[in-house]
Amino acid sequence: MIQQTPSIHLDSGLEIGYGSPLAKFGQSVTLAGGTHFLLARNGRGKTTLLRTLAGTLKPVSGSFRMQGFTQYIPEDLRFDPVITPAVIFHSLLQKNRLREALDLAESIELDVKKPYGRLSTGNRRKTNLIMAEFSVKPDGGNVLLLDEPFSGLDAFAREAFEKIWRSSTANVLRLVSCHPDYDSMEMPSALIIEGKNARHLTGGGQTWSELKNILN
Repeated sequence: MIQQTPSIHLDSGLEIGYGSPLAKFGQSVTLAGGTHFLLARNGRGKTTLLRTLAGTLKPVSGSFRMQGFTQYIPEDLRFDPVITPAVIFHSLLQKNRLREALDLAESIELDVKKPYGRLSTGNRRKTNLIMAEFSVKPDGGNVLLLDEPFSGLDAFAREAFEKIWRSSTANVLRLVSCHPDYDSMEMPSALIIEGKNARHLTGGGQTWSELKNILN
């Protein structure tokens, strides 16, 4: 039984930025478990919003509330370059999740014996995502704030993580900043930033092809 369901509530009037506002929510937004995409053109506030929710940056004004064990995975996350993914997993993951993590690493062709500093961008991303996904609490609510997790990933690895996402919608809320690479990618829940206005769009047939034309 899940003891806590994850959620993010963004109050109407929440402004994010660095001193001066980059974007403002004109209406309140509540996100529950599942995958929600964060879309905007470069420099419009995607990383700023994630950093605000993670608590590393204060809102310009307004407030928000979050429920659940929260992890923020920035795009530039780095581990010590001389240690290997295997050492990272053995050191930081619980033993009952370690075997699953190593099996996934093998299936997506991540060399866990290669020093982190010698991994490609895509393989560093795989390491970071495995760490995040296998650190979630199975009996509680979790919030994962993911900044460009698909950057450098091949299609096979991306599909492997998307499969995990589909199987854990009840106790994990994922807010995913990304630049999709195919128009038909479904995005039934999306936070979008148009100019300086942020809002939430939902729809069963909503795709990147439709949403990208809204951004300005």
